[in-house]
Amino acid sequence: MNEATIDLQIQGMTCAACVSRLERVLGRVSGVRHASVNLSTERATVTYAPDDTTVQALLSAIQNAGFEGSVIEEAESETSALDKPSAVASAGRRALLSAILTAPVVIIGMTWMHHPPGWAIWASAILSTPVQFLCGWPFLSGAIRAARHGSADMNVLVALGTLAAYGYSVTSMVMGAEHLYFESGVTIITLVLVGRWLEARARSRVSDAIRRLIQLTPSTARIRQGDVWVDIPTGRVAVGDELMVRAGERIPADGLILEGDSDVDESMLTGESWPVTKTGGDSVTGGTVNGRGGLIVRATRVGADATLSRIVRLVEQAQGSKPPVQRLADAVAGRFVPVVLIIAVVTFVWWYFVAGASLGDALWPTVAVLVIACPCAMGLATPTAVMAATGRAAEIGVLVRDGAALERAARTAAVLLDKTGTITIGRPVVCDIAVVDGWREQDLLPLVAGAEGHSEHPIGAAIRRHADELGLPAPTAERFEAFPGYGVEATVSGHHVRIGRRSWPQGPGTAEPVLLPSELEDSVQRLEDRGAAVSIITIDGIVAGAMGISDDIAPHAIDAIAWMHRLGLSVVMVSGDRKTAAERVAGTVGVQTVEAEVLPEEKVAVVRRYQSQGLSVAMVGDGINDAPALAQADVGIAIGSGTDIAVEAGDITLMRSDLRGVVDSVLLGRATLSIIRQNLFWAFVYNGIGIPLAAMGRLDPMLAGAAMGLSSVSVVANSLRLRRFRESRSRS
Repeated sequence: MNEATIDLQIQGMTCAACVSRLERVLGRVSGVRHASVNLSTERATVTYAPDDTTVQALLSAIQNAGFEGSVIEEAESETSALDKPSAVASAGRRALLSAILTAPVVIIGMTWMHHPPGWAIWASAILSTPVQFLCGWPFLSGAIRAARHGSADMNVLVALGTLAAYGYSVTSMVMGAEHLYFESGVTIITLVLVGRWLEARARSRVSDAIRRLIQLTPSTARIRQGDVWVDIPTGRVAVGDELMVRAGERIPADGLILEGDSDVDESMLTGESWPVTKTGGDSVTGGTVNGRGGLIVRATRVGADATLSRIVRLVEQAQGSKPPVQRLADAVAGRFVPVVLIIAVVTFVWWYFVAGASLGDALWPTVAVLVIACPCAMGLATPTAVMAATGRAAEIGVLVRDGAALERAARTAAVLLDKTGTITIGRPVVCDIAVVDGWREQDLLPLVAGAEGHSEHPIGAAIRRHADELGLPAPTAERFEAFPGYGVEATVSGHHVRIGRRSWPQGPGTAEPVLLPSELEDSVQRLEDRGAAVSIITIDGIVAGAMGISDDIAPHAIDAIAWMHRLGLSVVMVSGDRKTAAERVAGTVGVQTVEAEVLPEEKVAVVRRYQSQGLSVAMVGDGINDAPALAQADVGIAIGSGTDIAVEAGDITLMRSDLRGVVDSVLLGRATLSIIRQNLFWAFVYNGIGIPLAAMGRLDPMLAGAAMGLSSVSVVANSLRLRRFRESRSRS
């Protein structure tokens, strides 16, 4: 079925009731498969069938519901986070003006509570009018819009409460009464506006991670045009352009180094502060910082295709998503405001008609009910936590696809770890060299490296790399021949060199083991016991030594697996190796359960088997060969490094090859779920206690206004604690 997904910017939402109403409206549009609206990001993500509906139909539905919608283009997506400070400033100016006008009204009300002089009454009325209709216009316009579409939201509650206080006061003033409520109405508006400003500031801080990512790209780039270098806006860089990057500058685009070598700070990608050495032919990522040397780079990916842009999009998508735990809040919010309006009517009827209170005394608890019962805290409880968590995750090199992935990570009970490239580094290395009497390692290794000079096999590359690391130059082979499955032989510096399996065909139908000198037999046995692959070296037909090749344990793997055990997780290693070799590696890193001799296509069955035991399974792999198993798992975690990783591979993607990122994912998921539960608990408790107190006349409307604003601020502030989340490596 042909489906498309679009992100829409929404204007006019104020509370969870708006979110619930808009999701219902969009869900009723023909062809819409799913609609998710986020109050914090002010966005709607809609999946629809283009054959059944159009984007214009979606925008019309949004407008008919009383909101303004627009399509988010790529450029707008990356700059929307940068617009938050201006929104915060606007909210601050409105709150400040309201506070300046309200202060004299409150002073007058406190000074002459019962018999205010005439001038004081008129001063209160004059100052209260712009607060009610100018500063409070967002509430009034929102209420009008909601009423026009037959719905109710936070604006309706605030508008009704403050208009009731203002209208009663004006009527009483005209009729000559002295007991007025001007200060109550304007104080409520001011406190709610201050609350909105504080909330906007806090919500702006939640988006700091995206702003920092966006600002990593330099504004200009220096490109080669003919024989000269010219500065141009980074947005005009094209694939194939040659870029000059001086020491200390940020790299403008993804590319390959043509000239120069340097140390590049990739902490924006991986969270790892230690710089990475780069030289000709290596890839670099836009936004990373060039270190000590100048570089000439050919751009390979620019604009929306660049790694940084893809990361920003992934984080934005995650921040706009909803975890399953949000469903309860959505269900309550959709019915909350109508119920509150009924409670307010019942409160007024009780006090005025049953208890015999005066009109003003009956309005007092009614206004308090309307003002305190704001569903903002419920609407912000989950999205602000998800935004803070996914932003912090991106800063430490963990990319989370959506809020649901965080929740599933929190519930993880079993972690299945692929061996090669996950527990191990996925690259063969020389772990030991044993030589017979008459040979020295520094004499033998250059000959073997020379013989492997033309080999494309990973073992040949490991041998050459080992010789380079030891500073032993390899002579050029004069003759080279590879024997697939067995080894290579070549003539190097006048010697006939052979390196390969111990069982090597000596003629048709023969594969007898090479006879080893007794002093070498014990060394070979020790290497095989360690799980290493052993290659026998012969020089001019005589055994000269043996070389052990192994796949080294990945850095920090042992520490990460120990962390997983401390978190109460069942850790399983999944490997295609023979059982004895797999168990040796598992024993080294501290894994008790091993699934050995498992083919790539069989890993899905392994995941299903553990799921059938009632366990929530996280599968950790390289995101390519393990893709089916990653998709089958409750949460798929793709582990890789830098730009080599496919960020779309799993529910969670680790930008560095470090298993401690798995620990961070689980810890962050648990912390996020805990914060969401706290937010929802206090949001429900706040309304559960506040509304009855207001209805009983035990809560001043002005105090209700302050409490309503502070409830939203407290929820956002609690979510912001996730920005201080500490990685597992900083806790060790």
